[in-house]
Amino acid sequence: MSSTKLRAAQEEQNDDTEVDMSPMIDMVFLLLIFFIVNATLIVVEMDKKVQVPIARYSKTQETKMGRIVVNVYSDEHAGEGRFRMADGKKVFADDEDMVDFIKKEKERWDGRGQKARLHLRADGKVHFTYVRRVIRAAAAAGINEVIFVSLWSRNN
Repeated sequence: MSSTKLRAAQEEQNDDTEVDMSPMIDMVFLLLIFFIVNATLIVVEMDKKVQVPIARYSKTQETKMGRIVVNVYSDEHAGEGRFRMADGKKVFADDEDMVDFIKKEKERWDGRGQKARLHLRADGKVHFTYVRRVIRAAAAAGINEVIFVSLWSRNN
């Protein structure tokens, strides 16, 4: 008898005990938007005209933060200028222009709380004297860490 009363009481109840998922979905979308807006996207630009040398035991860098990219071009692409910024369009007029650029970039990275590094992309055919000029310009700007870009193989 009591079981029939219990069943009858349960049958009379409507489906009001369902969980409303709309606040949960709203919260998920808000968190997604928050993380997308606050994500920092760091892209290291590369100019395809610079054919970096092959280094069999090269390693991939863990972080892209703090990189100041300078390209050094070979004789065949150095017509407009041998030393250029990451995009390959802005040419450094002289070594002082390069030092000023590196100083400004270093200050920008220091303002973000990141250690600035020189990301040196030199063509494999470039003589080391040109590479040394960039390293000296970075040293004059206060940069003491240099990343030499190389590939493990030409297929990468």
